[in-house]
Amino acid sequence: MTETLALAVILIPCLVIAIVFHEVAHGWVALMLGDTTARDLGRLTLNPIKHVDPVGTLLVPGALALMGGPIFGWAKPVPVNARRLNNPRYGMMAVAAAGPGTNILLAFIGAVLVGLASGLAMNWGTQLPEFAMTAFGAFILINAFLAFFNLLPIPPFDGSHIVGGLLPRRWAKQWQQLQALGMLLLVVLIAATWAFPNARWIENTILPPVTWMSGLFFSVADGIAGFVS
Repeated sequence: MTETLALAVILIPCLVIAIVFHEVAHGWVALMLGDTTARDLGRLTLNPIKHVDPVGTLLVPGALALMGGPIFGWAKPVPVNARRLNNPRYGMMAVAAAGPGTNILLAFIGAVLVGLASGLAMNWGTQLPEFAMTAFGAFILINAFLAFFNLLPIPPFDGSHIVGGLLPRRWAKQWQQLQALGMLLLVVLIAATWAFPNARWIENTILPPVTWMSGLFFSVADGIAGFVS
């Protein structure tokens, strides 16, 4: 029980930071492209209370952690009015890509910070506490996972909006109608993950690129640590 609580103390803040920055990035890019909806509703803030969804940000990832499954979740979506964007078709692609792109950037920043901290610790003849190393590692992994998970071309994930912008216009309308079933598809995905844990659908789809990207960032951290020390 103590180990589970310690893991939650590490994972929950990492997940909240990753999700909040992800959502705010959507709103900022939308604002830059002409849509002020998120700003007008007070959603361009890093205050997690404005973004946290009790189910998607706390309950689902907490249950997955206890079950030993992949940790993912979601926040209250930042509202975006595509019709107010300068170029609705390609604007939505940029808005959608901003979330995963921000998570990749956060993972890189985490790698740089842990590299610097490790290098300085070695200069002082010591090393970072295990808790700190675990937290940095979790932060990198969670952000990498959220980036690729949200790039899945399944409504309502960001990847579905990117695909919608790339489709020929005659197909884009039908694809947009499919977006209305987004939450239902998400519920089905979560239910299938719990009902058929041995199928490991999410792990087999997402973990290979996540493992590759995380390994790349860990190599960056090691390189920085070696340079600093």
